[in-house]
Amino acid sequence: MNLAEYFRLNRYQSKYEIGDRVIGKFHKIPFVGTVGNDTQINETDGPRISVHLDLPLKYDGVIYNLIFVKHKDIKLFK
Repeated sequence: MNLAEYFRLNRYQSKYEIGDRVIGKFHKIPFVGTVGNDTQINETDGPRISVHLDLPLKYDGVIYNLIFVKHKDIKLFK
């Protein structure tokens, strides 16, 4: 078995592709955006998705154009 086969069989496989349109909630605020990356940084935190927002989002006085969310917080926008 080479390294490519090992990682294909034993590592995280993404659910969303770059450019997928998604909707969801970030701290109970609805948003619409585009998936930038669906990855798993480490085993402790689990997988996360970066989303480039269509419109900026303001939360606790901070304006976000890019957010990181979990799979449970978003779904495909059809």
